Amino acid sequence: MAETLPLAPPARRGALRRLSDVLYRHRALALAALLVPPLLWFGVVYLGSLFALLANSFFALDEFSGVVDRSTLTLKNFRDLFDPANLDVVWRTVLMATAVTLACTVIAFPIAYTMARYARGPHKALLYIAVMLPLWSSYLVRLYAWKLLLAKEGAIGWVLAELHLGWLLDALLATPGIGGPSLSFSRLGTFVVFVYMWLPFMILPIQAAIERIPGSLIEASSDLGARGATTFWRVVFPLAMPGIAAGSIFTFSLTLGDYIIPQVIGDSTLFIGQVVVRQQGVAGNIPFAAAFSLVPIVVIGVYLWFAKKLGAFDAL
Repeated sequence: MAETLPLAPPARRGALRRLSDVLYRHRALALAALLVPPLLWFGVVYLGSLFALLANSFFALDEFSGVVDRSTLTLKNFRDLFDPANLDVVWRTVLMATAVTLACTVIAFPIAYTMARYARGPHKALLYIAVMLPLWSSYLVRLYAWKLLLAKEGAIGWVLAELHLGWLLDALLATPGIGGPSLSFSRLGTFVVFVYMWLPFMILPIQAAIERIPGSLIEASSDLGARGATTFWRVVFPLAMPGIAAGSIFTFSLTLGDYIIPQVIGDSTLFIGQVVVRQQGVAGNIPFAAAFSLVPIVVIGVYLWFAKKLGAFDAL
């Protein structure tokens, strides 16, 4: 009988191997190791900065020296938010964000539906590239390119004049509240640029939501005698609502906080972002700027609460 040779002793395992074994046996510990670093970053950097922002809003500015007084707490900054001029800025910004969101939804839906239902292969890739291509260039480059397009001597005015539609542009610019000397210095031009900038953020979530709708549901609706409009409103639109809700969060919140587009394209009227920048950088009133910057956070929180109540996130 052959002699049985003793097995060689196992090699000494390193610290990483032992740690791997411990994490494999204790799944909760492995999950904690994955989540603790990003949660620490989120809690310290993100929530910490928001807490610092909230804390600064309770301080006051010494009108004589221009120095922030951190020795006493006050609610004056929040009371100032309810001044008619400041409320006008808030309502103007919220209305612009709402209009931009609605316009992006109307424009994005047919594009997203085409990408999800009809485009295949290279055509779908081409549509993806067309949607994403503007995001590959600088934000400021796109903004100043639009300023040239919207100028009185720009390409848009020239095209409308060649089509004998210059009267339409003149009528729009003469409309109080949206017009101005030219499209490049008007609230209408601001609206157009906002829609262009945030449109991809609406197209892609809607396209992803429509792709998740089973084609059999649309076929079943047609087999049951539903017309195209009925199928859209009773089947497609409700199931695409999570994508619309996700995209609207981007378009609404980005419009609320942006100050560069209204500064470059807009007229003399102010938006929330411009007020915050002017109070913080020009006037040096950091406490009031901090209080005003909390307004978009509150507005977005209210919007998300209403969206959840309406069931927009049930299918997420």
